[in-house]
Amino acid sequence: MNRICEMLGIRYPIFLGGMAHVSRAPLVAAVSAAGGLGIIGSGGMSPEDLREEISAVRRKTDTVFGVNLLLLDPYIDEQVNVVLSEHVPVVTTGAGNPAKYMECFAKAGIKILPVVPAVALARRMERAGADGIIAEGTEAGGHVGEVTTIVLVPQIVDAVSVPVVAAGGIADGRGFAAAIMLGAEGVQMGTRFLASVEAPVHDNFKNAILAANERSTRVTGRSFGAPVRTIANQMTKRFVNYEKEGRSFEEFEDLAVGGLQRAVYEGDVTSGSLMAGQIAGLIAETRPVEAIIKEMITTANKLLREGAL
Repeated sequence: MNRICEMLGIRYPIFLGGMAHVSRAPLVAAVSAAGGLGIIGSGGMSPEDLREEISAVRRKTDTVFGVNLLLLDPYIDEQVNVVLSEHVPVVTTGAGNPAKYMECFAKAGIKILPVVPAVALARRMERAGADGIIAEGTEAGGHVGEVTTIVLVPQIVDAVSVPVVAAGGIADGRGFAAAIMLGAEGVQMGTRFLASVEAPVHDNFKNAILAANERSTRVTGRSFGAPVRTIANQMTKRFVNYEKEGRSFEEFEDLAVGGLQRAVYEGDVTSGSLMAGQIAGLIAETRPVEAIIKEMITTANKLLREGAL
């Protein structure tokens, strides 16, 4: 049996990326109910908001789900306490090193899978007690590293003994099959699920994904050590100009504040932050989560059965 499915008690090794303001109860519950692992994106949530979101997921489904914790969040210690007290079964992490929390998660029986962009960090996370690794390539949306998924995944697979989940640039059964061939035991998707019927996102944002091609995204913030991939718009042009002008990181941050919320809730595709991966160019329609997952499994199984040379 697939190690990811056995460890987490899920049917399919397909994770929802923990997208801030997007991976909320309607989408999380839909992914888990369809056999995958729905993951709440806790970024920007107060501890009270996170507790309510966990309760909202449980009201919608009795299946396994997780919480993604951004380790640089000002509420991180309180959010960890919420996860522990609510007995959330799975945690994924990003934007930092979760080592200081590993022991308390392990004692509580919580499985932890950090998102990592590099081999060295994957090794460090395994030594710290990670139950699995999510290897995320630079094709992904939002905050990204430097290495592509097809290069990163097999190197992390070779470097660790725990199961690896591939993320970045995956949106259908072909991508799923490719990840398995690279040695991953599961996949994580954000952009594909963002453009789903259940995603609690303004239609303007979803339509921007459907209209995208392979060159529609842009990474800004590399000069500050904080690269973010979004669909190009007037906001990204301003970011690029700020970098060219040598503006301070504080000015850059001030410009970014509220951008994602404007895109998600107001549908502002001009000055909002349309965080999405390069794979947006492959997505041509908004579909129900269950249909997305069924297609992925059917196509991947067919390709893997017929893939012998």
